[in-house]
Amino acid sequence: MKILHTADWHLDAPMQGYDRQLRKNLARIPDRIGEVCKQESCDLVLIAGDVFDGVYSAASYRTVYEVLKNMAVPVFIAPGNHDYCDAQSAWVKEIWPENVHIFKTSRIESVSVPGLNCRVYGAGFESMDCPALLNGFKADCDEKYAIGLFHGDPAAARSNYNPITAGQVQDSGLDYLALGHIHKADQFTAGKTLCAWPGCPMGKGYDEPGQKGVYIVELDETAFVRFYPLEGIAFYDLETPIEKLDSLLPPMGNENYYRITLTGACDAPDLPALQEKYARFPNLILRDKTTREVDIWGALGEDNFEGVYFGLLKQAMENATEEEKQEILLAARISRQLLEGQEVVLP
Repeated sequence: MKILHTADWHLDAPMQGYDRQLRKNLARIPDRIGEVCKQESCDLVLIAGDVFDGVYSAASYRTVYEVLKNMAVPVFIAPGNHDYCDAQSAWVKEIWPENVHIFKTSRIESVSVPGLNCRVYGAGFESMDCPALLNGFKADCDEKYAIGLFHGDPAAARSNYNPITAGQVQDSGLDYLALGHIHKADQFTAGKTLCAWPGCPMGKGYDEPGQKGVYIVELDETAFVRFYPLEGIAFYDLETPIEKLDSLLPPMGNENYYRITLTGACDAPDLPALQEKYARFPNLILRDKTTREVDIWGALGEDNFEGVYFGLLKQAMENATEEEKQEILLAARISRQLLEGQEVVLP
C-alpha cells in the first residue's frame, strides 16, 4: 500500500512583510500535493492537521475541496491547533467530498478501509490545546494494517499540543503513526511502529529553511517513508566565507529567499556592489560578519606584555611539528583578534 502523508499547509497564513509571489506559492500547495498523489499512484492520503491557519477564505476552501475530491482515494484528516474543530471551523461549517473522513473530536475513533485491508485511527483538536491523546491507547483490529493519524508534538513531553512519547508509540500497536505539527521532517521507530512527520510543504520564514515537501509511505511487512520535495519558493539561512559566495549560490537565478552571513578575514565587503552582482536573486539578503586582516606578529620586539606574549608564541614555533605550528598560529590569530576587539569565529 502506498500512502501520501502531509501536514501543516497553513493556508491563509498572514505572512506579514512578504510579497505577493510568496502568497501565491502558498495558495498552490493543495494543487501540487494533488499532483503528487496522482503521479505516485497513492492508495490513501493522510493529512495531519493545520491545513488552514485560523480564519479560512472561501477560495482556500474551494481549492482544498476540489483537490481532495480529485484525489479519488480515501482521505483522512486530523485537525490541529490552527484549524481545530469548533463551530467556525471549515471542517464543521463546510461540505466535504464523500472520499474524505474528518476526525472531528478528541476522542479516538477508527475507520476500516476494506479495499486496503487497513484501519485508520485518529482524533482531532477541539481547541487550540489538546491533551495527550495516545495515553493508554492500543490498536486492536482484524485488518492487516493499523494506521494512526494525529496532530501532535513528539518533541516535548509537557507540550500543550497532544504530547506524544516514544513509550506511547511503542505501546500503540500501530504499523504507522502519521503526525503533523513539527515543521521540519523527521521520524523514529519505537517497537514495531514507525512514527513520522513530513514537516510543512512550504517554509514561510527563515526559521523554516530548506527544501520542503511530503512523505510517500510504502506499507508492506514494515513501513518505509520517502521524502518527496515540492517545487516552490524556499528559505535558506546560510553562512559562508566571502570567497565561497559564488559557489554557494546556484548559477541560475530564482525567487528563493536567501539570507547569507559573510564570514572570514578580508577587506570590508561592498555590500551594494555584491547585491548588484547577484541581482538574479531578488530575495537575497547579505549580512557582513567578516573581520579585517590583522598583523599577528606586529607586537614582536615591543617592551610590553603583548611583545613578550607573541614572542613566546613565535619561539614555540621553532621546534614545533607542522600540526603544532598550525595550533600556535590559530592561538596567535585569536589573541590578536581579541586584542583588536574583533569577533572571533572558531574554525
